[in-house]
Amino acid sequence: MLVSGAGDIKITKDGNVLLHEMQIQHPTASLIARASTAQDDMTGDGTTSTVLLIGELLKQADIYIAEGLHPRVMAEGFDQARIKCLELLDKLKIPIEPTRENLMNVSRTSLQTKLHQKLTESLSEICVDAVLAIRQEGKSIDLHMIELMEMQHKTANETSLIKGLVLDHGSRHPDMPKRLVNAYILTCNVSMEYEKSEVNSGFFYKSAEERDKLVKAEREFIENRVKKVIELKKQLCDQTDKSFVVINQKGIDPMSLDMFAKEGIIALRRAKRRNMERLTLACGGSAMNSVDDLSKDDLGFAGLVYEHVLGENKYTFVEKCKFPQSVTILMKGPNQYTLAQIKDAVRDGLRAINNAIEDGFVVPGAGAFEIAASQELSRYKDEVKVNSGFDAQDTIVKLQEEYRAAKEPVGLDVNSGEALKPSDTGIFDNYIVKKQIISSCSVIASNLLLVDEIMRAGMSSLKG
Repeated sequence: MLVSGAGDIKITKDGNVLLHEMQIQHPTASLIARASTAQDDMTGDGTTSTVLLIGELLKQADIYIAEGLHPRVMAEGFDQARIKCLELLDKLKIPIEPTRENLMNVSRTSLQTKLHQKLTESLSEICVDAVLAIRQEGKSIDLHMIELMEMQHKTANETSLIKGLVLDHGSRHPDMPKRLVNAYILTCNVSMEYEKSEVNSGFFYKSAEERDKLVKAEREFIENRVKKVIELKKQLCDQTDKSFVVINQKGIDPMSLDMFAKEGIIALRRAKRRNMERLTLACGGSAMNSVDDLSKDDLGFAGLVYEHVLGENKYTFVEKCKFPQSVTILMKGPNQYTLAQIKDAVRDGLRAINNAIEDGFVVPGAGAFEIAASQELSRYKDEVKVNSGFDAQDTIVKLQEEYRAAKEPVGLDVNSGEALKPSDTGIFDNYIVKKQIISSCSVIASNLLLVDEIMRAGMSSLKG
């Protein structure tokens, strides 16, 4: 539980969140926290493991240095251990096909460390389906194309995957339709309200008549843009069961909104910039910067567009897209604590799936790699056993005996305390996460051991 200076409370098991929110003052602790943050930025997981491993390496080093061993010898030993562990990691890695079942195992392993069992199952399915929806053969996966939308409503189990987009605002005209089916989507970045010119300019008039002409010309300029959109709507939708939606990044003034409402068009203004690319990927079409020469090819299409009102907030759902390459995970929960916890877990789950697809390999989980690398990693494996609630010493001996007998990775079943084969039960860790942990921890620990003195950098105060 984290309590901020303002009294805000946050409950989390995510190591990255803890390190970001905690007030760390000691320079060594700050360096370890930065290494852990870099681990999260690169792989999305392994933050707590990084801190624990660096701490254990330094703890073991302290014992030997106190007996007179030179820190450089320890640093060289850490480097040799790192090389051996990376060699072992390459031996233990398992090729994985990016099938739904395999990715479910990877996602479940990541999420189970942060959420309860029932919620883990449903969120694992959502995360896997979201990544598979935006995945394109031969291209890297852009996780930014998965929108994470929060809705403080109902329970966490109501979290769902929307094969389309959810916008956190609605239409600004009371007479606009609230629900449309088979809708053409015009995504544009065109001002439909009168704005000042970008260059410094002035308009002068000598009489009221001249002023009226200026006002009329300004209005006609905007109305012509709106009429072009309405004309396209009439061409495509009249005499058919189709409807029309305008989603604009810039403003739409009240009179233009009224014109759209009379034609039965839903018009949304000031859509977020990040949603413009997502809209075209979800619905198709192109984001237009001009309403001149509009055609059907410029438009996207959605099977259902509707507005959902929750208290004072409005949400616009764009669903039933044919081939969505951008989707939305709609996270629900009774309070902000639950929503924040789900959001952190979902982010880690998505990164774990992405890592598995990009690597093409996974590593047996449940502490199997740590047991196999016990000679190199000293007492770090104890943390896995203590966390499960069983006697650390007995469990270590049991798992080591199983590993020697089986000659293959064995892990710990946290329910029974017995040994298990992670590959048979679908418990997998990311290859890149383990590789990054081993590499960064040994380097940081070695660098810290070779520090002779901590000095305050920067200019000293000239006062006094």
